[in-house]
Amino acid sequence: MIRTWSVRTVTEAARARIAAARLAARCGVSTVERVRLVSAFTAHLRQCLTKGGTWRVGVTATPMPGGGEFVIEVEPEGRRPQDRRRPWRMAISSAEEVDLPGGDHDADDPATLAEALFGSDEDAALLLERLDEQEALVAFHREELHQTNQGVLALHAELDAANQAQRRLFDAEQKARREAEAARGRLTFLADASAALTASLNHEAIVGLLPALLVPRYARAVDIWLFDGSETARECAPHPAAAVVAARRERPQYAADHPGGLPGVDDQPPSALDPDRPLLCIPLLTRRSPQGVLTLTAPDEGWDADDAVMLIELTRRASIALENARRFEHNRDIAETLQRALLTDLPTTPGLSLAARYLPATRGLNIGGDWYDAFFQPDGSLITVVGDVTGHGLHAAVMMSQLRTALRAYAVDGSSPGQLLTRLHEFLHRLRMDLYATAVIARFHPHDDTFTWAAAGHPPPVLRAPDGEVLTLDAKPGAMLGIPLQQRIADHTAPLPPGSTLALYTDGLVERRAQGIDPGIRRLTEALATFRADELGQDLEGSADRLLPPLLNDSEHDDDVCLLLCHVHGDEQPA
Repeated sequence: MIRTWSVRTVTEAARARIAAARLAARCGVSTVERVRLVSAFTAHLRQCLTKGGTWRVGVTATPMPGGGEFVIEVEPEGRRPQDRRRPWRMAISSAEEVDLPGGDHDADDPATLAEALFGSDEDAALLLERLDEQEALVAFHREELHQTNQGVLALHAELDAANQAQRRLFDAEQKARREAEAARGRLTFLADASAALTASLNHEAIVGLLPALLVPRYARAVDIWLFDGSETARECAPHPAAAVVAARRERPQYAADHPGGLPGVDDQPPSALDPDRPLLCIPLLTRRSPQGVLTLTAPDEGWDADDAVMLIELTRRASIALENARRFEHNRDIAETLQRALLTDLPTTPGLSLAARYLPATRGLNIGGDWYDAFFQPDGSLITVVGDVTGHGLHAAVMMSQLRTALRAYAVDGSSPGQLLTRLHEFLHRLRMDLYATAVIARFHPHDDTFTWAAAGHPPPVLRAPDGEVLTLDAKPGAMLGIPLQQRIADHTAPLPPGSTLALYTDGLVERRAQGIDPGIRRLTEALATFRADELGQDLEGSADRLLPPLLNDSEHDDDVCLLLCHVHGDEQPA
């Protein structure tokens, strides 16, 4: 469908505008689009009237699938084909099917003009309404955007607060971790230092160990003031006044030009001996009285509260270690004195040589109950004995002396080795001192090529024959002396030709924890077999010295070692 008009005047332009608007409405163009079309068309017509001349206006409505197209074109009338200026054109969507009447109402009709005017006002009102709706929608979205921005800002503030809180928690966690690592380091140091201090029973070694443990980590220098007068010349230098106060008050003292704020520590003025360095003086307390003062010179970083608590605890443990070491040394001295008094010289007899060796244990309280003895009975027989009381220390040494004295008393009536051990068993059983003993006794008869022996829970004697063959006398022994049972220990007799050597010993010579006792007895027999008969007969003392090293292949042993060699002379003569 095509409509055309010629426009020369304002009236003709108005008629064309009214006609175009009515046609657009009939073609189903929406109100908003119709207003936009008419407004643009009116503006262009005003430009055309300003230019003057006659203008041709054409309206075309074209049906199309899915919707039609409504087009208005304006061009000068009589436009030549070679004119390159294109006509003004505006196209908008319309209804798919357009049913227009063949003619149009006269625009000069007042009813038509009124209808066009009211229609234009209605379209304008509808457009304004739509604009109001759009403005309200824009205002809503503007408010929504503002609220969104406020929410984003609040979210950012919350995230920032959460980030700061997380950072504070992280810093607190790192601080707690550092404090935990430092506490673990102190506990590890305290455990290691305590193990090192309690591993020794020598008070001088403990005193020498303390500076090695504390310098330089916890002290620049260490001074140990002992009240028993055992200080070295270096340690006899003047002691700070805070150390004297610590000894008098039995409380740790901190000497510096400022308060230390250390828990359980009293503050004192700086020391005149070293005023530039803080001192920490801790008394070495025991259950009875202080035994000294440990004075620490502060390291470069000083001490904090946890360091002070740890150092006070370490000093307490060092005090216990020193007290235990001194008690041990005191008991050891008494036991050594007693043992030296009990190990008497061996007797001499024609045709028989004796050599004895006693080595105390090198670990722990190195005084035990091992002993040897040799004495004559009234009939001229020689009794030799090697015994071992369980345990170590003064108690074992005292029991050993009682058994030695009882054995000599029982032997006066000429009893055999088995009878003597039986009496010792009854004697020890009656004492009920929770100590037990083992022993082996050999009796040599004058002018006899045999000897009698008996053992109670003791390693078997070893006999070297003149031809070099070594035998283990493993006849069934009696049980350990002092156990709660009745027993009678039997005697055994073995040949003893001239040139023979009998070895009596304690388990410290042959027993090792990792191997047991049997391998040690085999080593003893093998070592004894390497000697010549004349070597044993001429120098039994030297032979005893040469026999021990291969059996004691380590410099330290946990138990006492006792060895008694008895050699019957043959053709050789003793040196």
